[in-house]
This record gives sequence, structure tokens and C-alpha cells, in this order.
Amino acid sequence: MTNENQIDLSNQSLDPLFNPRSVAILGASANKYKIGNLQVKTLLDGKFIGEIYPINRKAKEIEGLKCYPSLLDVPNDIDLAIFCLNAEQVQQGLEECAKKNVKAAIIFSAGFSETGQEGIEKQKVLTEIAKKNGIRIVGPNCVGLVNLSNGLIGTFSPAILSVPLDGQQGVGYVSQSGAFGVLTYMAAAQNELSFNYFVSVGNEMETEFSDIVEYMIHDPKISVISGYLEGSKNPEKLRILAKDALDKNKPIIVMKTGRSIAGSRAAASHTGSLAGSDHVYDAFFTQSGIVRADDYEDIISFSKLFLSNKLPKGRNTVIITSSGGRGINEADRCEANGLTIIPLSEKTKEKIMLNIPTYASASNPVDLTAAASVSNPELFIAPLRALIEDPEVDNIIFTEFPNYWDADHPLLKEFIGLCKASDKFIFITSFPLVGMSIPQGTAELVKNGIPVVPGNLNPIRGFAKLVEYSEYYRKNKELHVFEQLEIPKLIEKQDIEKLLPAGKTLSESEASAILDHYQIPTTKRSLATTAEEASNFATKMGYPVVLKVDSPDIPHKTEADAIRLNVKDEQEVVKAFTEITRNALKYKPDAIINGISVQEMLPEGVEVIIGANNDPVFGPVIMFGLGGIFVEVFKDVSLRVAPISRKDAHEMIEEIKGKAILKGTRGKDPVHIESIIDVLLKVSALVTDYKDSIKELDINPLIVYRDGIKAADAMLVIGNESEVKTTIRG
Repeated sequence: MTNENQIDLSNQSLDPLFNPRSVAILGASANKYKIGNLQVKTLLDGKFIGEIYPINRKAKEIEGLKCYPSLLDVPNDIDLAIFCLNAEQVQQGLEECAKKNVKAAIIFSAGFSETGQEGIEKQKVLTEIAKKNGIRIVGPNCVGLVNLSNGLIGTFSPAILSVPLDGQQGVGYVSQSGAFGVLTYMAAAQNELSFNYFVSVGNEMETEFSDIVEYMIHDPKISVISGYLEGSKNPEKLRILAKDALDKNKPIIVMKTGRSIAGSRAAASHTGSLAGSDHVYDAFFTQSGIVRADDYEDIISFSKLFLSNKLPKGRNTVIITSSGGRGINEADRCEANGLTIIPLSEKTKEKIMLNIPTYASASNPVDLTAAASVSNPELFIAPLRALIEDPEVDNIIFTEFPNYWDADHPLLKEFIGLCKASDKFIFITSFPLVGMSIPQGTAELVKNGIPVVPGNLNPIRGFAKLVEYSEYYRKNKELHVFEQLEIPKLIEKQDIEKLLPAGKTLSESEASAILDHYQIPTTKRSLATTAEEASNFATKMGYPVVLKVDSPDIPHKTEADAIRLNVKDEQEVVKAFTEITRNALKYKPDAIINGISVQEMLPEGVEVIIGANNDPVFGPVIMFGLGGIFVEVFKDVSLRVAPISRKDAHEMIEEIKGKAILKGTRGKDPVHIESIIDVLLKVSALVTDYKDSIKELDINPLIVYRDGIKAADAMLVIGNESEVKTTIRG
């Protein structure tokens, strides 16, 4: 867990970026078309509450502010320097910052690590200067930083001030894309949501994505942490921070791009960071409780819904509409996003019918008909009491609402009173028509915890994500009591370094020996180099047995026809030994063959696969799935980033589509789930202990029974040192 003192120090060191008492603009200009002028103007227009010092060697005054020839000529202390300089001038400017004891800097300039090796070397020099002198830096190659609370508009983009900034607050936003981040900021502002903070991290030379997340977690003004991510430079830290945020009920919602191959390739070239496998990112977000936004509007709708300060208690949802077609459309959308449009009880329907016209419908969706929109707006309140009293109902969604009910309207007051007295999650979504989407009473509704989210923001999808977050948050609180979230230490680190030769693929017997050290059950086995030895081993072991080639060069024995099952006597052993040896050498003449493995023939059970690989971004990643066609054809697997908790292991099992087979189908007994969890946790321990050595691990098949489990085969690849760098750092 992150040390609280470290958190405090980190936040204190970032504070000059967010809350400077004074700002110097290096490269300030009197030319209104230059970035140096735009930056001075945005600080003035944003009404920055601190001192502003334009730095220009020739000008005496810019925008009414006194200029100074250099930082060193400014008579007072400077907390933050904003660089409006080209790349070639940045090093000298940063050296001046060091001499002046400037605490933080924002560097807009491009031309560093994103351009190739020469740019990387230039950036390294800047990094050393910053670290040596304790200067916190956002950028280079960024759009800047905004803090609405003090008027710090630390960006050259005038678009930031072209939108209303008086919307609902409580959200911080950090982006690896400057332009896309500005667009998201503007879209939120146009929908009455003003991000407290906007940070474009650029190349993340010194301050990276997770550092900004950490700052916002510990800022009491921030309720939702949001962002745009192309590739995490420090996923280990982000995972720890996600846990801290969850404990504080501060959701992190991130739009992670690069789902497609083309998008992933573009992300890598954009920021110079590895995008990593999208499937692994999905698993990482699920495991960490981070909400994944599908697009920018999810961030806006999710935030507006969360800021109601009420979490949904379940998925059971009722729609109230004045249009049958729209109600059906939203019902379809709810079901598609995992919400449940429940049938209402007869008792609830009877109560509703007492207050609505006979030609209206009390089913779900509750259709009030056009009468509610045209002549009888009080009908919007009519079904509310009955639904609030129904314990089966968790959420109520209004697809329309009277536009002219203002804050003083008695019916709006009655509506608000009913909603506030209920534990149901109630919100309004309107059809996105220009000038008609936002009811007059919206501000009053929002102030009282009733979100109003126009349909163009995809509020149903955003709400479904809030429901998922709520479930995860509540489960997290419950499991704290039972310590299910801790990483269990089932086994101490074993001394197997000598069994892991760099750059080698281990044979099955060698891989199984590794599993034995970590107390993962494997088949009884002996390695024979002659047919006579094989017969003796088989006799001692007891028939039937399995014979298979043991070679690091032939991991897929079936393809080589180098395995024989259900060998029943000595004569069959000799025959199998001869055939396997011949077939293996025919398949790969230069193969190293350690011998023929004689193993016990395991009884029939359910075949599963547990594996791991060393992801270039996240390090060791654990995989689980059913064996055979389920993994080969349907790709029905679940993933988690190691190390995993017991909760993670259980969720991996529950996540696969074929989980019913494990619980017993068609008269077959259920398997021992705890045995699978045990192996998952031990594999997690193994690959975590040797994350700098193990590149790949496959236990396939792993056969599960009613009362136990055994690994029937295993493959393990040891990486070269360069292949197992587990985390990409900025």
C-alpha cells in the first residue's frame, strides 16, 4: 500500500503546479498571434489570483503587465514557469528555473521523446535537471494545465475559455492527448459540467498520468477522477492508487484507446509508450475497479450521475415515458447494457393505475402517453409513489420531463421531495433536441441530487457503468471484512533460480519440477532413456500409464505424434517408447530429447488451462479457461494482472462463459473450485517471484475433479533479460 507520508510529500511537491502563488511566462510575446501572448491573455482572462511575470528580453510591457528580461531579474519568488519556447531553448530555460529555485514548470514544446532517439536524449537531459533540482514538470509536448478554482489557465488554447465555466464541479481530468483532452473539456462544459482540473501530461517526462491521479485522489474538492489513456507508464502505481480511490469512493473513469491494431499502433507512436494488449487492460481495469469509458460522453454522463451523491443499489430498472416507442427504445438500450427491465408486480401496477388514465400502461416501461407531455404534466409524478414503495425496484428513469417546471413550481417541489425521500436512483434523460433538451428546473433538480442527462451523452450506458462501479464498491467494502482483497502468501518464494536458464524453453519434466516446488499438484512421473527403464517405471507406477516425449523443442506433443495414452502392459510400453522416439526425431531431427516420460494415467475429469505471460506493460498476467475447444476456438478465457487475490481468482472462474461445466451439467458432479483457486494463487506467486525470468507458462491440461486437481502437462519459457522488463517506466 502507498505510504501516507509519501502521498503527502508527492501532493505537496505537485501543489506548485496546481496552486502557484506566482507564474512566469518564458517566451511571453506582444505579438497576439504567438503562443507567448495567448498564454498571458488566458491567465488574465481566467482571472488568475496570483502574480504574473512575463519574461521577454526586449519588451517592457505585455498586456499591461511589466516584463522582465530573464527569470533571474524577477525580484520575487516564482512557483511555476510556463515555457512558451521552442525545443532548442527549453534546456537553457530550465537551467534558469533551477537557479531561481522555481518549483514547477509546464513545457508546451514538442520535439523530444516523441520524435525518436535524438529527441529521447534531449529529454533525458531535461529530466536530469528537473530531478536534481526538484522541479515538477508537466510535458513536454503538452497543452498544459487548468485549475478553475484559482483561475490558473496554464494553456495556450483559448478554446478553454470559449465555453461556459459555471457548470457542476467535482471532476478532475487528465489526458495523454492534448487536443482530444481540450475537446472533452469543452464538451463537458457545454453540458454543464466544468472540470475542476484539466491536465495534458504530454510525454510524461517527470510527472506522469498516475501522479496526477494521485493528486486528485487526495484533493477533497474532487469526487470523480477521469482521463484519456493511451498507455500506462506505471501500471503498478495506478493499481495501488485505484485501490485507494475505491476505499474513498472516488471512481476513476478512463477512456483507454487502442482497442484495434491500428489504434494501438497509433497510440504507441503518439506518446512513445507501449499501448499493451487491450484484453489485458480490460482485465486490469476490472481487477482494479477502474471504470472503462467507451467514449468521451461516458465520462460526462457517468460523472453527472455520480455527482448526485447516491449509488444505485441494483440493476432492476423501471422506465417512465410519455412515448411508447421511446420507452421501448430505452428499454432495449438498458437490457443491452446489462440493466434489468423488471416486470412490475400486480400490486404495484394496481397502485399506478389508480393515478393514471385507463388508456395509459402501468407495465414496464410505464407509458403515460402524450397526455403527460401535452395536457397533464402531473402524470409524471403519478406512478412515482408506487414505484418508490416497491422493494424490487432499484432505479427509475424518466425519458421525458415537463420543460416549464421551474424551481418555484409546486409540482417540481413535490417531485423533488419524493425523490429525496427515496433510496431509489432516479434520473431524467431527455431526447436531444436543440433548445428543448434541458428542463427549466434542471439546476434545482441537480442541486437536489436528481441528475438530468441529455440523450446525446448516452446516459443509459453511463448509468450501467455506474451500476457496475456501485457493485464493485459495495463488494470491496464487504470483502475488506473477510480480507479477501489481500494478496495471500500461500507459499514462500522458492529457490529455483538454477532451474530457470535464460533464453530456454523447459521440457515438460523440467516445467513440472518447477510446479512441484510451488506445491502445484502434478502427475506421478519418471523419465526413461531406454524401453527397459520405461517398463520398470510403468510396473512400479501401476498400469495404465501415459508415455510422452520429454523435449524442450517439442512442446506440442500431439502434433509430433509423440504421446501415447492408456498404455496397459509391458509390451505396449516397449512399442510406445519406440514409436514416440522415432516420431519425435522425424518431426524435429535436431530436437534435444531428454527421454520418454512415463506418467500415471489420470482418470477423466474437467480439463482447464492456467497460464501466464509477461506483458510488456503490466508484467506477469494470469490466464484461466476451460481446455480444449473452449480455449482454442472460442477463446473463452479470463485474465488478471499478477499478483492476484482470492477475490480475483474467484472472479476469473466466474467470468468465463463455460463456468456452468465446472458446476456440474448433464448429471456430472461439480468440480472442486477451491482447488482451481489454489492453483491460480500459486501460479500467481510463482510468476510474481520470478517475473524477471519467466516469459510464458502453460499448464494444459489441468484436470479438475470433485475432490482435487492435477496438472497433466506443463510448458515454461524463460526469457532473456531484455524480454522480461516487466514495467515500462517514464
